[in-house]
Amino acid sequence: MLGMGNPELGVVMLVLFIFFIMLGFPIAFTLMALGVGFGYWAMGDTVFNLVVQRTYSVMANDVLVSIPLFIFMGYIIERANILDRLFHSIQLALGNVPGSLAIATLATCAIFATATGIVGAVVTLMGLLAFPAMLRAGYDVKLSAGVVCAGGCLGILIPPSVMLILYGATAGVSVPKLYAGALFPGLLLAGLYMLYVLIRCWLNPALAPKLPKEQTDVPWTRVLWALVTSFFPLTILIMSVLGCIFFGLATPTEAAAVGSLGSLILAAAYRSLSFGKVKESVILTARTSAMVCWLFVGSFIFSSIFAILGGHEPIKNLVTALNLSPTMFLIVAQLIIFVLGWPLEWTEIIVIFVPIFLPLLEFFKIDPLFFGILIALNIQTSFLSPPVAMAPFYLKGIAPPHVTINQIFSGVMPFLWLVLVAMVAVYVFPGIALWLPKYLYG
Repeated sequence: MLGMGNPELGVVMLVLFIFFIMLGFPIAFTLMALGVGFGYWAMGDTVFNLVVQRTYSVMANDVLVSIPLFIFMGYIIERANILDRLFHSIQLALGNVPGSLAIATLATCAIFATATGIVGAVVTLMGLLAFPAMLRAGYDVKLSAGVVCAGGCLGILIPPSVMLILYGATAGVSVPKLYAGALFPGLLLAGLYMLYVLIRCWLNPALAPKLPKEQTDVPWTRVLWALVTSFFPLTILIMSVLGCIFFGLATPTEAAAVGSLGSLILAAAYRSLSFGKVKESVILTARTSAMVCWLFVGSFIFSSIFAILGGHEPIKNLVTALNLSPTMFLIVAQLIIFVLGWPLEWTEIIVIFVPIFLPLLEFFKIDPLFFGILIALNIQTSFLSPPVAMAPFYLKGIAPPHVTINQIFSGVMPFLWLVLVAMVAVYVFPGIALWLPKYLYG
């Protein structure tokens, strides 16, 4: 190894990172240790000044302040029992629609995804609320499990997504533009999920038996009141936050602060606000934010040393030597990200491997914003496909004992194909992702 040039050291550092992660070492501290170790080998004491500078630059990034605020907003809404009201009102509104409970679950997940990007929270809550309701109604176990897992992952894509904030900070892309670009693809994916459930339940009613008349024959006044008191307040709050970001009335951080305040007011209006719930939300927010910040610090140290060593060059030379077209490069890049999603979480993919692709985007003349939307779609599969598949494992942890992990895996497979359909649609019709950012920001 002593005879290696610096680019080769960068590649070795990357390989060692993957090896240590497979052994179960903490990701953030593995990144820092490898970065400092290889940096000291190549640069001497200068690496310590670089570590301080990169740590300060991360902590001084104003965009990242919005992360704990959006997370806090989501935890408050989660603990204020707003989700069960929302699910019940949508269920009443759908009435006799085939698979109404499953479609209501997906709609609730899509709306709640705009309030929090925390996949584990959405899957767990819907697993406790909607999954037992579907099983009691005689719904197919696999279909019910797939709906909960797939719907719970929409928060990665639909704004205000924490993943898009991290991607924007990593790739140097405007977060409001990313949010605008992700809105229609997110709605497209949620729509595909609902359309699939509707068609499948219409073709095979045994998958989702009709609900009893006492649950469907409800006066329209009661349905309207349920929507007015649950669906519209949360939707107005979310649209206000996103609207302020989209139209430049507030930065993501300012909008997140207003959203957090709005969630507290909404919880108080529902008489679900207490000191204990606020305290628990603050603790969970601090823990999640600390994890993200440590990971971001470690990744910036690692990626800075990796760039100084020239680790990107061998990878860039290999890709250019293959003489790929932009389309083939996008396919190869998304396949790599799909495979990385098995052993790694989305945070490591964004902060470690996306910077490796960024220099290649300029070479292939690919818009980083468009690339980020494709990644956000692709990472849906990281939570659904085995062997890691965090969403099925979240659901298995709270599901009844008779529901097996294999049933859950079987249930999510059709939704994995729908993610692929959405990715192809966005690539073939890039206006789905690029029209709104161009319309709003030129």
